[in-house]
Amino acid sequence: MLSASQAREVLASSELLFGADEVQHAVRRVANEINVAFAERHPLLLSVMGGAVVFTGQLLPMLDFPLDFDYLHVSRYGDDQQGGELHWKVAPRENVAGRVVLVVDDILDEGQTMLAIKRRVMELGAAQFYCAVFADKNIGKRKPIHADFVGMELPDRFVFGYGMDIHGAWRNLPAIYAVKEV
Repeated sequence: MLSASQAREVLASSELLFGADEVQHAVRRVANEINVAFAERHPLLLSVMGGAVVFTGQLLPMLDFPLDFDYLHVSRYGDDQQGGELHWKVAPRENVAGRVVLVVDDILDEGQTMLAIKRRVMELGAAQFYCAVFADKNIGKRKPIHADFVGMELPDRFVFGYGMDIHGAWRNLPAIYAVKEV
């Protein structure tokens, strides 16, 4: 975890990739795509804590179909910059059996976390699985899962803001920043 002064130093030395207006445009576009896809459905929307809280919070009021809401909490990162072992903090609690499930997350990085979520949801008997991510990181290699709805494509850099953190800080930023490459 960073101190307040360390967090400010990180932000000051980082590069703005996408401003708040670009981020909001991407969220509106994804909401429109999801509205078209789910217009006649009543899905269970599962938000992945804690990264997806900002995206989910802004996305939900833009969705114009009935839905049930719950969350799950799984992580491969913690405060690290590289993914490690998968940790389930809160598994899906709503009854997903027979449901169309839409999982919302902040970023699809290597895809391992979303793949594990999909496997768990399908093991619980979901009828269909979809995922929406605010950001899809171009990591330069094939991922084991692809998002059905993507807000923005990001370069293969360590990014933060709009739900994504750097050592616990700056999830609250309305824009996307990247740590400057050395």
